[in-house]
Amino acid sequence: MKITFWGVRGSIPCPGPKTVKYGGNTPCIELRFNGLDRLVIIDAGTGIRELGNHLMAHKAPDQVINAEIFLTHTHWDHIQGFPFFAPIYLRETVLKVYGPVTFEGETLEKVVGGQWVYRYFPVAHWELASQVQYIDLPEGIFDLGEGIKLITKYMNHPLLCLGYRFEFDGKILCTAYDTEPFRNFFQGNPGDPSYDETMAREAEQAAREANAGLEDFFSGADLLIYDAPYTQEEYESAKVGWGHSSMEHAISSARRAGVRRLALFHHEPTRTDAQMDALAEKLAGPDSTGDTLEVFFAREGQCIEI
Repeated sequence: MKITFWGVRGSIPCPGPKTVKYGGNTPCIELRFNGLDRLVIIDAGTGIRELGNHLMAHKAPDQVINAEIFLTHTHWDHIQGFPFFAPIYLRETVLKVYGPVTFEGETLEKVVGGQWVYRYFPVAHWELASQVQYIDLPEGIFDLGEGIKLITKYMNHPLLCLGYRFEFDGKILCTAYDTEPFRNFFQGNPGDPSYDETMAREAEQAAREANAGLEDFFSGADLLIYDAPYTQEEYESAKVGWGHSSMEHAISSARRAGVRRLALFHHEPTRTDAQMDALAEKLAGPDSTGDTLEVFFAREGQCIEI
């Protein structure tokens, strides 16, 4: 498998002279499979615009762009580039868009396609020339054909969010974003009259099992792309409950799960290249324990082969 990062930032695009090295576009990943004519795109943040331009520039005159887009969730930073994906305006383009839906009254097509309305955008969704099919995706195991296996798992985020595990030809790619550690909401003061010891104990056990289940999901991955915009200090001081993880948590989780390479992803938009470099020097160097986990901060334009 070959993975290309077209957008690695979270929350909002942040182009400028201080984000040139790691990039300022929001999430988009291109996935290719050795020996197959298959294009998988994970998320449609602003990075998908450059991917679309690349596909248009390199396609043959009679070539049809056929892609499968897997949305982790429908928060805006993960879908806002879709209206600027140039191939969607070609009549011959065929797209399958998969993703979770939080609200039963709104389909994936309505949530994602709602960006193409005249009050926000000069083209309406019904005017798109391409063939676009929207498919609601639950948690489960799926055969995508041609030897590609997909496992999906719900993450811990304020909106329903899926992690993706692609298995092909003995190799494993996993995404775990947007998510944060599961925790015990009933952990309180034992001296409080309303404190329920049984409930607190059961909730603590449930949180441990959920975190273990997530590590099982990406166990043995050749590449894990993990949501890690914060340091542990930042997370504990003000970010608990925001639906994102710390870099240190991502590293320790990947290490316990026997992951081979870990890409820290969904970078904090206010983080400069210089600050990212400092964190990389601190967290992404060789580990003193001698384990084989390779840690790096994902960069826009970076290509990884597994």
